[in-house]
Amino acid sequence: MDIKNFKYGEVGLNRFFGPLEAKIMQFLWESNELSIKDVKQRLEKEKPVNFNTVMTVMNRLIDKGILEKRLVGRLSLYQPTATKEAFIEHQSKKLTENLLDEFGGVVINHMLDAITEVDQSLLDRLEQKIQQLKKEKA
Repeated sequence: MDIKNFKYGEVGLNRFFGPLEAKIMQFLWESNELSIKDVKQRLEKEKPVNFNTVMTVMNRLIDKGILEKRLVGRLSLYQPTATKEAFIEHQSKKLTENLLDEFGGVVINHMLDAITEVDQSLLDRLEQKIQQLKKEKA
């Protein structure tokens, strides 16, 4: 379920997916399981979309390990392989690990600079995590 391209200039799910993929994933995370026809109908509330386009995108999401398909008779139902929260958790962890592997200490410095601009509860969680790591290393 690793996303290969992280887009810094985008926001939300578009950082991980193309615009159509992001919309499809949002629908599936809200509904848990949908057919291609169901997704197409929801997309068409904004603008017309070809059935084959939706099918192709959903099948590519299967190839990426983001969706899975099950057959009910002749109907294919698609569902996410992970919750939205688990997906974001996994992707952010992977991104952080990659940044640390490549750039080391400079990444930690920038993260700490960014944390000073957030609320106190995040700082408290960071402090607890650091204390926990110190205990584990001792």
